[in-house]
Amino acid sequence: MSGITIASQLDGEANRYLQAQLPDERIVQLENQSLAGIPAETRVLVVRPINVRGVSLTHPPEGWPFRLEWVQLASSGIDAYPDWLFELPRVTSAKGTAAHALAEFALAAIFCAAKRFPELWVKDARWELQPLGQLRGSTLGILGFGSIGQVLADKALALGMRVLALRKDNRPVDHPGVESARDILDLAERADHLVIAAPLTPETRHLVGRDVLGRARAGQHLINIARGGLLDQQALLEALDAGRLSLATLDVTDPEPLPSGHPLYRHPRVRISPHTSAISADSQKNVAARFLENFERFKAQRELIGLVDVARGY
Repeated sequence: MSGITIASQLDGEANRYLQAQLPDERIVQLENQSLAGIPAETRVLVVRPINVRGVSLTHPPEGWPFRLEWVQLASSGIDAYPDWLFELPRVTSAKGTAAHALAEFALAAIFCAAKRFPELWVKDARWELQPLGQLRGSTLGILGFGSIGQVLADKALALGMRVLALRKDNRPVDHPGVESARDILDLAERADHLVIAAPLTPETRHLVGRDVLGRARAGQHLINIARGGLLDQQALLEALDAGRLSLATLDVTDPEPLPSGHPLYRHPRVRISPHTSAISADSQKNVAARFLENFERFKAQRELIGLVDVARGY
């Protein structure tokens, strides 16, 4: 087989799909997280998050950078990749490919909080009627208004929620039905449910800290579907213990996983999931579809979608 050699860390099904769509190219399956096994003639690399679950790949594989001209990341964020990966001229993220999955997860968490799942379920004949919350008329605050925030806003508006959003740079939000927060404190003070959906950069680390949580609307439900480093976890525990927050739903933590015995595991009003909100039955297919769209641009020497700006942090 001749053509462009593409080394991919996507799963076997996704790579078979890519090969079927690109019969003139060569797709090489990469099985190892260390990126070992990249053929010397590889021009394009599709890579999944590397520095996760305690892994730290500080040095590139032997032969790096081969003949690489472009790297497609399989995730939206860039914080789980080593710095040397971004020394290549073109690196693109998969920003937007998991937006619906993430938005659905956030809404599921909101529904669970409002309808008191799972504690509502009865196990015996002792039934006690309980007042439940409503989504309609409640205020959803969204910190970060990229593709995830925009999809989440549309879904929330359809449910009758009020939506308040804040961009990283405080620019006005130009999205039908969505109100712009003045600043992060205004967002915290007005949101019944506050969803963190911003990128993690050196400037946004611990963006949600004591000052923000101390101004949170009483009884607020905090949801983090972005990165654990955006949230000061000690400040979160303090806000929960003080009764300022009613619940925290965390799909991400810092570090991941949290060590055994961490107080967040034991807290009765904290729900932790294993960084899985972006993963769905269509995850790999969505990344593959983005790659195929970009590959056509690559061959035509057009600008790629989702080019990473390392200085910006995403």
